[in-house]
Amino acid sequence: MHASDITPRAVYEDRRSLLRGAAAAGLGALMPAGLLAQSARPGVLAALEARKSTVPGALSVDKPTRYQDASTYNNFYEFGTDKADPARNAHTLKTTPWAVEVGGLVKKPATFGLEDLLKLSPMEERVYRLRCVEGWSMVIPWVGYSLAELIKRVEPLGSAKYLEFVSLADPKTMPFVGSRTLDWPYAEGLRLDEARHPLTLLAFGMYGEILPKQNGAPVRIVVPWKYGFKSAKSIVKIRFTENQPGTAWNKAAANEYGFYSNVNPSVDHPRWSQATERRIGEDGLFDKRRKTLMFNGYEAEVGQLYAGMDLQKFY
Repeated sequence: MHASDITPRAVYEDRRSLLRGAAAAGLGALMPAGLLAQSARPGVLAALEARKSTVPGALSVDKPTRYQDASTYNNFYEFGTDKADPARNAHTLKTTPWAVEVGGLVKKPATFGLEDLLKLSPMEERVYRLRCVEGWSMVIPWVGYSLAELIKRVEPLGSAKYLEFVSLADPKTMPFVGSRTLDWPYAEGLRLDEARHPLTLLAFGMYGEILPKQNGAPVRIVVPWKYGFKSAKSIVKIRFTENQPGTAWNKAAANEYGFYSNVNPSVDHPRWSQATERRIGEDGLFDKRRKTLMFNGYEAEVGQLYAGMDLQKFY
């Protein structure tokens, strides 16, 4: 038995409050009774109805990682630096009420409540590979829709070139906010064309259910061709800018974490090779290493975004 087969007590105890919170936030409208009974879902949190995506490249044929592994082996530094810390500590996160402020260089700045975001576009299920800079990977069925749908609503100005994503930083509910590990709040960024790409996902769930708190509830970004830290969690602000925004890991160690952070096996991290990766849960304690794919296997879909760029320099 894997240690990850055991649901953390905090997750189990928080289940009922999450279900109540989901209903209060408007998620209840997306939880048909028949869907809740489907055994393919883990049955831990409230279900989310979603259609299969038709976006090219959005449905990986790789076997999904077990929910237990995907929800207990996480990077979320607001709740600790050990991979098991978020599942142990994130039960303190308050996800209702929740709002995302969208502004900067746009014609129609707005603050969207979670229920507004949920109604913005039909939900899709997308099975994406997730590759982390530390050398491990997962395959996760996410639920959400293209971030481009939100971008259309606010109408970026011609001067907008980048998006900045800001995560919640609440020391009362996120015990490691204020630590010296990073500059808080956690911030990430994308070029506007990257953010508009149909594969860039505004995610509200995974495995057919709402996001666990340790995975970035209630709303996060998923950018499948970039290293996992580019996919900001628990987002409260999106800002359109003319200049490249500062990002958490780039500010912490610019020589190790570039702004683009595309999965590129030919560019090593200064302290380890990126040529291979280990798929979590694939072979237990003896997970084999596999060759890392350029752009995490999404080269056909996104390679044109970087035509002519020196990807050794813009790492």
